[in-house]
Amino acid sequence: MTTISRIDVGTAIVPLPVATGFSSRTVTQREYTLVRVTGDDGVTGIGFCYPGHTAASVATAAVRDLLGPVLLGQDAHLATGLWDRMYQESLLHGRTGSVMRALSALDIAIWDRNARAAGLPLHKYLGGHSDRVPAYASGGYYVEGKGPDGLAEEIRGYTALGFTAAKIKVGRHSPAEDADRLAAARDVLGPDGLLMLDANNAWRDVPTALQALRRWETYDPYWIEEPFGPDDIANHARLAERTPITVATGEIEAGRWRTKELIDAGGALILQQDAAVCGGITELTRIAHLADASGVTLAPHWFHDLHAPLVGAYSSARFVEYFAGDAVHNFSRLIDNQLRVDGGELLLHETPGLGFDFTDEALREYLVDGWHSLTREGALIA
Repeated sequence: MTTISRIDVGTAIVPLPVATGFSSRTVTQREYTLVRVTGDDGVTGIGFCYPGHTAASVATAAVRDLLGPVLLGQDAHLATGLWDRMYQESLLHGRTGSVMRALSALDIAIWDRNARAAGLPLHKYLGGHSDRVPAYASGGYYVEGKGPDGLAEEIRGYTALGFTAAKIKVGRHSPAEDADRLAAARDVLGPDGLLMLDANNAWRDVPTALQALRRWETYDPYWIEEPFGPDDIANHARLAERTPITVATGEIEAGRWRTKELIDAGGALILQQDAAVCGGITELTRIAHLADASGVTLAPHWFHDLHAPLVGAYSSARFVEYFAGDAVHNFSRLIDNQLRVDGGELLLHETPGLGFDFTDEALREYLVDGWHSLTREGALIA
């Protein structure tokens, strides 16, 4: 038996090169909670989550003070049982949000550690079906001075990499202004390319959403993502009944129970649950099986480095969301091994586990207040 002997946790703050806009907010930096889980065999796995563009220290504290102590001395290979122990411990502090993201980071590190110990890349450790996975290029953010022509140039960069599917933001401008952006993106992608739209919870009611979507139908969007707030399942279902554009959502959802509620209500045919949000690899595996049994598709949100091997393992998953460069998704600045793109697909690592580590240089630059370490003796070392 291999027991968990040490847990390290810290907060990394990585600035963006320029302020970047969504439908309802602007981001200037990304904050990440980083964890390392080490067994008494000396093998270490890494995990992480994105609690948001501020206050990642809340999730870091949840690892350090609430969830990490539950894992020390436990059998590292009993991942599902460890998930259950952490979830039970979190009941009074929050079953979603920063606490669940902290749980997710620890769960990811446990799976990474175990796959490394087994000498297998994560997708094969999980019983994968492919060594390469389809991806769509994610971008089209609102940046000062970047109009439809700038968006078209961005999409051309993705097609040059072999991508035939791309996602852009909508909802910050009027439907007419955003229609110009859709037209520019569709012109570059051509009639057969997939154009995804991400509203980032832009609307509060179905009539407003329908007004925009009906104007945009001529550009043949593949999906409309997060039209409403994550708790508004009823309006997701109402919209899905009234528009020919497929509704996608789930990136902020936590747990298989909420996912089942979303599926049962008809609120989404494409699920975007994120392993670093919903409860880690343990919970996303359950959700993938639920999606498979329900006839819906899984297309995980964010963190292509994490989700590529999971899409390579789950039969219900179709796409990886891929971010080129580090202007928006700057997690790549923290790690030492990037996935390769080939013809719009990502080639999975053959290195054991996730296939990458945090770099010492990045940790020196971005880690705030260093690592906090928990040992089997319960000591906290700053």
